[in-house]
Amino acid sequence: MSEQQINITLPDGSVRQFDKGITGHQVALSISEGLARNVLAAKVNGEVWDATRAINQDAEVQLLTWNDKEGKGTFWHSSAHLLAEALEALYPGVKFGIGPNIETGFYYDVDFGDRTFDGAELEKIEKKMIELAKQKNEYSRKEISKSEAVAYYEQKGDEYKLDLLEGLEDGTITFYEQGNFTDLCRGPHIPNTGFIKAVKLLNVAGAYWRGDEKNKMLTRIYGVTFPKAKELQEYLVLLEEAKKRDHRKLGRELELFTFSEKVGQGLPLWLPKGTLLRERLVNFMKKAQDKSGYQQVATPHIGHKALYETSGHYAKYGKDSFQPIATPHEGEEFLLKPMNCPHHCEIYKHKPRSYKDLPIRYAEFGTVYRYEQSGELHGLTRVRGFTQDDAHIFCRPDQVKEEFIKVIDLVLYVFKALGFENYTAQISLRDPEDKEKYIGEDALWDKAESDIIEAAKEKGLDTVTELGEAAFYGPKLDFMVKDALGRSWQLGTIQVDYNLPNRFELEYVGSDNQRHRPVMIHRAPFGSLERFVAVLIEHCAGNFPLWLSPEQINILPISEKFADYAEQIKQQLEDADISGNLDNRDEKIGRKIRDSEMKKVPFMIIVGEKEQAEGKLSVRKHGQGDLGSFTVEEFVAYFKNIIAESLN
Repeated sequence: MSEQQINITLPDGSVRQFDKGITGHQVALSISEGLARNVLAAKVNGEVWDATRAINQDAEVQLLTWNDKEGKGTFWHSSAHLLAEALEALYPGVKFGIGPNIETGFYYDVDFGDRTFDGAELEKIEKKMIELAKQKNEYSRKEISKSEAVAYYEQKGDEYKLDLLEGLEDGTITFYEQGNFTDLCRGPHIPNTGFIKAVKLLNVAGAYWRGDEKNKMLTRIYGVTFPKAKELQEYLVLLEEAKKRDHRKLGRELELFTFSEKVGQGLPLWLPKGTLLRERLVNFMKKAQDKSGYQQVATPHIGHKALYETSGHYAKYGKDSFQPIATPHEGEEFLLKPMNCPHHCEIYKHKPRSYKDLPIRYAEFGTVYRYEQSGELHGLTRVRGFTQDDAHIFCRPDQVKEEFIKVIDLVLYVFKALGFENYTAQISLRDPEDKEKYIGEDALWDKAESDIIEAAKEKGLDTVTELGEAAFYGPKLDFMVKDALGRSWQLGTIQVDYNLPNRFELEYVGSDNQRHRPVMIHRAPFGSLERFVAVLIEHCAGNFPLWLSPEQINILPISEKFADYAEQIKQQLEDADISGNLDNRDEKIGRKIRDSEMKKVPFMIIVGEKEQAEGKLSVRKHGQGDLGSFTVEEFVAYFKNIIAESLN
């Protein structure tokens, strides 16, 4: 191999020689023209590059298409630039903040100056984007000095890009150009605008520059694009279904929760039905935890500021969270609890520990508080006060793998009982090239990482490994769950922590009669109870598993004559722990059935003359219709069997 050639290693392990300066697109072309037509970007030694960027040294190369997450991300980031080009053509003088890709699509923050902008103009912008896309303009990367970049944006009068440039240094700054548009951007981008075939601008929102309420409010335009018009149509159908499943909409209709401006933004109020659902989730988890050897603890909603200074949470959350609470005692300050772990460390520390005591497993449904920006609040998924199904396991290093496996079992049990069948486990490890940002000894890290990898393998989990995604205090396992609409949510996490045991000077006496630090494992299968309920509502469209449904039955007497018999049935079912409502309204039975269907009540119990005479009840199932006639005993057995099967 000549000095002018380099080795390119492909994902299948094969190695090919190319001349220096080869691009990802040319590598694809050497494989097949079909592949080359679909390559959007290239991952070069783990970093996503433009498919047209020259590779000048030996490299591992993965060619990215629409089927790859990074390929979609590159496509959508390039679409944000296309949106900006269209806006600049239609509204001369507009200024731009940031325009990143997001999980589905992209947005761009825009300053329209004195213009009033609303969603009525989105269709016009879409047409302009398609017009520009058809020009197939190349996305061209250009390295530029900081002085040149500053001069460019000073001349343009764009204070937002100048603000961004303040944090950048020479040698790290690049411009991207396509058509008549130039943007400060580190990339990467797709080869040209022609890949973008379908555009939909979804909505308009307000966003403070840099997320700071003291700064100007910009207009954030959200959009999504696709390489085929058919894919956009399929997405829009999915979007309509998502609107129907929106947990905020269903939360109102099913009377689960509400919000009050007087109580405060981001502080949910649970209504009776929502509270019942919440309590059933809590009791379900407590029962599972009791079987797994957890001890329930309870801690205050506040703690002394010194507690969170010791844990590091004050440094992490203090500036942007609820401010300290001053007491009548001068200099004394308390904080609303941002995390439960410091309290659990103090519980562990309340008496001496031996290696024989470990593992110790503390569990708590503890409510914590963080001051999220008002623009970031969203129903139950982003709130300022939320309850975590927190547990902390204090164990010896040789127990980490076994404890991990037990927590995995618990997480999988939760997913099965609630109908989450499609999930991936993400193994988050430290970056081997940048160990300085992590604490703890290499030997402990190596053992913890191998324990997690082996535990996931033993459980047969579908896993992905992400280097550099570990917490600074230890590796972790995150469960990425896909809901019924194919959207991905992070539900359930298990984290190894060497940091807090050191900060709180936690100890146990080992078999060698020496003092040792325990390892701390954080785990939360639900995570935030509020967020989990939101995801669950949207996943099952409000049709909760029978054991969880806050209103399991609705008893519908055909007329007032049968109210006493209906009340008798209700009492018998309540004695069997089947809860629900008795609909005594002066309405026709058809209306009562329709209303029950709308409220997604699992079973309707209809009683009339025939049922009363025979001592039976007629049963209808939500979404299925008539199931026939049952005695109370037969229905209870049928009902209990459904629950047993789902929780077995």
